[in-house]
Amino acid sequence: MKKPIVALLMVIFFSAFNCFNAEEAFDVRKHLSTVSRYGAVKEIANGNFIPSKVPEGCVPTHLNLVARHGTRSPTKKRIRELDNLSLRLEDLIKDARRRNLHLERVPSWLDGWKSPWQGRLKGGELISKGEEELYDLGLKIREKFPSLFDEEYHPNIYTIRATQVPRASASAVAFGMGLFSGNGSLGPGKHRAFSVISESRASDIMLRFHDCCHNYKHFREKQEPAVNKLKEPVLNEITSALIGRYGLNFTRQDISSLWFLCKQEASLLDITNQACSLFGPSEIMLLEWTDDLEAYILKGYGNSLNYRMGLPLLEDVVQSMEQAIQAEEERRPPGSFEKARLRFAHAETIIPFSCLLGLFLDGSEFKKIQKEQPLQLPPKPPQKRTWRGSTLAPFAGNNMLILYSCPAQDKSKSKHFVQVLHNEHPIPMPGCDGSDFCSFEVFKEKIVAPHQKHDYDTVCNPKQEPSSGSIYQMFQWLFSLSKGDKQPRDEF
Repeated sequence: MKKPIVALLMVIFFSAFNCFNAEEAFDVRKHLSTVSRYGAVKEIANGNFIPSKVPEGCVPTHLNLVARHGTRSPTKKRIRELDNLSLRLEDLIKDARRRNLHLERVPSWLDGWKSPWQGRLKGGELISKGEEELYDLGLKIREKFPSLFDEEYHPNIYTIRATQVPRASASAVAFGMGLFSGNGSLGPGKHRAFSVISESRASDIMLRFHDCCHNYKHFREKQEPAVNKLKEPVLNEITSALIGRYGLNFTRQDISSLWFLCKQEASLLDITNQACSLFGPSEIMLLEWTDDLEAYILKGYGNSLNYRMGLPLLEDVVQSMEQAIQAEEERRPPGSFEKARLRFAHAETIIPFSCLLGLFLDGSEFKKIQKEQPLQLPPKPPQKRTWRGSTLAPFAGNNMLILYSCPAQDKSKSKHFVQVLHNEHPIPMPGCDGSDFCSFEVFKEKIVAPHQKHDYDTVCNPKQEPSSGSIYQMFQWLFSLSKGDKQPRDEF
C-alpha cells in the first residue's frame, strides 16, 4: 500500500515543481510589447527558421539600417497619467479603509505610492539604458561587417539620418559613438565627430511619413475608438479579477494605467515586483496582446495605408543599393562612394517598414497583402502568434539590409544579393520564397515593385489643397502644435 502512496506524492511533488519552474521562467520584460528593452528580447528569433549560408566569395558592399530610438522616459502625457494614478491609488486605499477592508490583501507598495517621474515637466528623452543600447549596436555592426567600416569617416561614405525628435537624434549620436569609437582623437575613447542629418517634421516623408500623411491621420483618428472597443473585454475581465483579488474598487482606466506603470517599471527601472506583480502571467499576456493588436491595426498589416505611406523610405533603401552597384561596376576607388546609410526613427517607422518587406508573414498572407486583401487579426492568447511588438519593434529594434556582391561566372545570373536581418538575426522574407537571402533583382521585383503601384502623394493626400504640398503640410503641423499635446505620440 505504501508504494502507490509514495508514487502519488512524487507525482504531486514534480507537478508542483514544474508549475513553480514555469512561474519562475516567466519574465515580464519579454512581454511588454513595444515598450520592451532591446536586451530583453533581441535574442528571441524564429527557432524553426534555418538562416541562409552566405555563399563563399560573396562580400558585403553596402548596408542599410532602419532603427528605432533606444529606451526612453515616459512622455509628458504619460507622466501626467502616472501622477493621476498616484492620486487615484490614494483614494482607493482610503475607500478600502472606510469599508474596513483587510489591507493584508492589498500589496503594501500601493499605500503611499508616488510616481518616480512625479513633478517632471518634460519627458520622452533617451535614458542612459537607451544610449547603451545604440552604442552597443554600433560596436556590434562594425564587428560583424568590418570591411564596410574600414575607411576614414566621411559623411558621404557613412550617411546618418535621424528624425527631428531629440530621442532619435540622440540615438544616432550614441550609435555613431560606438561605430566610430577608437577612430578619432577625442578623449580617452578616441571618439570622433560625425554628422547627423535631420529634416523638418513638417516635411520628413522618409522617416516621419506618418506625421506628414493627411489620410493616415484621418484614418487613425477614426479607428482609435474601435481599437479601444476591441480591447475592452480583456480590460473588463482583468478589472473584475483584480477587484476580486485585492478588494479595491478598480476601474478599467485604473487597470490600463497600472499596466502602463508595469511596462515603465519593468523596462526602465527593472522593477517587476510592484505593478507587474498585480497581474498573473496569463493576464500579462492578454494585456500584451491588446497592445500588439493596437500596433497591428494602427501601424501594421491592419490597413495597407499604414505601410504604403512608407514607400519613400523603401525606395531610398533601393536607391542606395543601386548606387552602390553602379559604383562597383564603374570601379570607383575606395572613399568615393557610400558604404552605409544609417537611419534612426520610431516604432511608427520601423513597423510599417517591416510590413513593406513582408516580415512576420507566411507565403499565403504575403500574397494577400500584395493584393491589398485583409488579414486576420493576431490570435488571442493562449494561441501562438508571430506578430509581437516586443520582437517587432522594441526600443532600439532594427532592420538591416546588407547588399552582397558575389562571383558570377554565368553573366545571365545575378551577381548582387540582399540579406535582411531583424534585430541582428536573419529573418525569412515570403517575397524571396521564405529565404533571408535573395537576388537583388528578385527583391525589387517581388517585394518592392508591387508597392510602387502607389505614390506617396496619392496615398496620403489625394485631395490636397492647390497650394504647395510642403507649405500645406507645414501649416497642418503648426496647427496641430497649437492644439497642444492631445494626440497619442508615446511610441514616437
